[in-house]
Amino acid sequence: MLHSHSESIVVLIDLQTRLMPAIHESASVGAQAVRLGRIARELDVPVIGTEQNPDSLGENAKEIKDLCTMTVAKHHFDATADGLINALPKGRTRIIVAGCEAHVCVLQTAIGLLQGGLSVTLAIDAMGSRKIVDKEAAITRLNKAGADVATVEMVAFEWLRSSQHPRFRDILQMIK
Repeated sequence: MLHSHSESIVVLIDLQTRLMPAIHESASVGAQAVRLGRIARELDVPVIGTEQNPDSLGENAKEIKDLCTMTVAKHHFDATADGLINALPKGRTRIIVAGCEAHVCVLQTAIGLLQGGLSVTLAIDAMGSRKIVDKEAAITRLNKAGADVATVEMVAFEWLRSSQHPRFRDILQMIK
């Protein structure tokens, strides 16, 4: 199913300063998550962050935190158990998920969102784990559970729909 920006929300999961150095290809994962958040903001798509046990793991990276209208602090790996569902703007049912770790907090939060009746799309180039095998297993498992798989660029172009979109040139600059 193609994404509509008017029904989408971006959730950036646990892109925290103390966690990111251990993530495989963390610079790329972080850059793609920031790109996703910037594109979303440009198209008036809400961006919400989560932070796992921020007292121990620190806050999300500043560039991530600045993109989020709200950040949900959590102790459960599944952010829906700590109030994420209530934080989502009403009327938006397609959740674009990115963040870390793919096989723990992203996986459990995405399953919680799916069980809550929401549509979930994984922005796989903006997801990371310490080990590649864990990320790959999470993507496979979530896809079988009903989550769509996409990249940040795929989501952006689906939101735009056409090169005649009034924000096309601005978004294209963020993609290149």
